[in-house]
Amino acid sequence: MGNPNLLPYETIVRATSGEPEAADKVLRHYSKRIRIAAIENGHIGRDTEDSIISVYSR
Repeated sequence: MGNPNLLPYETIVRATSGEPEAADKVLRHYSKRIRIAAIENGHIGRDTEDSIISVYSR
């Protein structure tokens, strides 16, 4: 059995194909990591992150 902390491969493939529900799952799964990377790098603020999530949550 696979690692329960990883998203299923099929979800990632569907997200890269443009399926909104799958993209939403990927963004929600990695949102904490995205936020930490944004804070560490200082290139993306919270408002930009929210904009990115809103685009893929449609």
